[in-house]
Amino acid sequence: MNHSAVLTTVENGVGTITLNRPEARNALGLEVRDGLARAVVQMRDDADVHTVVLTGAGGAFCSGGDISLMLNSQQGSVAHRERMRALHQWFAELVNMEKPVIAAVDGPAFGAGLSLALAADFVLATRRAKFCAVFGRIGLVPDLGAMQLLPRIVGLQKAKELVFTARTVGADEAKALGMVYDIVEDAAALQQATQQLAARFAGASTVAIGMAKNIMHQAFELNAHAMAELEASAQAICRGSDYHLDAIERFKNKQPLRFDWDRKE
Repeated sequence: MNHSAVLTTVENGVGTITLNRPEARNALGLEVRDGLARAVVQMRDDADVHTVVLTGAGGAFCSGGDISLMLNSQQGSVAHRERMRALHQWFAELVNMEKPVIAAVDGPAFGAGLSLALAADFVLATRRAKFCAVFGRIGLVPDLGAMQLLPRIVGLQKAKELVFTARTVGADEAKALGMVYDIVEDAAALQQATQQLAARFAGASTVAIGMAKNIMHQAFELNAHAMAELEASAQAICRGSDYHLDAIERFKNKQPLRFDWDRKE
């Protein structure tokens, strides 16, 4: 599925979503929002996709909201609220995608672009990647889930500093804060590293990873008893899966497992 502002491809089990509005540094204009909504559902529902990559074209990840739309908007508060609620629907699907999601960040990930990066399970960044909760510069609060995701990744005090100051964070600091999984030198290296990381999940159980991700995302809200109940239910389902039964047979017959991260090093 290809809309000009958002491109999607599926190859060797890796689904790639590319923001394709480089003239605006991939800002979230109307076409980008609509394209992302469709692309996220496509990747969620495609059984052939085991890993999802989110990236941007033209040396930028996403510069955030489209300022030109803000300048020309005549909407009232109620309409703005409904617009944000519509965004949250597909964004929640991205955050809770029961598949590994990798954000490949080159250039700016500002505002809502920061939120898109934080929605991923792993963020790979080039040296020129920059992250910023820029909202405060124009008198807005962080949106698109940033106020939930950022404190969970960097801690509450650091999240407050980044939001209150609206300062730019480079790749090295972002990695030190836990926002970035790994750093590469340039765009070519980013593409290679992203594909290599995505390919390493090729033999993994999507069911097991999806359930583990779903439950861990609730760890900050639920108590130990509720988490244990979710764990027990998920393990029961996984124990009956074809993937697990095949893995047990492979182990019994001394055959290589389909998924062995260490062996792929």
